[in-house]
Amino acid sequence: MKRKPLNEMKVSFPSYSENERFARVAVSGFLTQLDPQIDELADVKTAVSEGVTNAIVHGYRNTLGEIFMQIRIFENRHVYIKIRDRGCGIADIEQAMQPLFTTAPEEERAGLGFAVMESFMDKVKVRSKLGEGTTLILEKTLKERV
Repeated sequence: MKRKPLNEMKVSFPSYSENERFARVAVSGFLTQLDPQIDELADVKTAVSEGVTNAIVHGYRNTLGEIFMQIRIFENRHVYIKIRDRGCGIADIEQAMQPLFTTAPEEERAGLGFAVMESFMDKVKVRSKLGEGTTLILEKTLKERV
């Protein structure tokens, strides 16, 4: 049986680099209802920033496309975030998730986006199809406030 979210938000926006900041603010604003600890909120915002940046830089590769973001809150303060693009896709997900790997070395990319996401979130999952796009799932259970 599928879990039913307590609340959810869906938003889409064009793949302009400026919209990475919008995505951070949107997720931050939506999660305030959980009264998260500042460090946990910063972790989630950073992971979202990395995911959206990957879609902009690597998914759409200097072309304009749409990024879809869905945020769900479940019982026990469990947060589920899906970031999806219809870009070029990832040929080798395992390789792409290796630290220091980048498809844009000419842009001085560090290749640490997935490593950062994995360090800040409880779960990071990537699905991709060449020519169809990539879906990134980020999950984290926030600590109870004391």
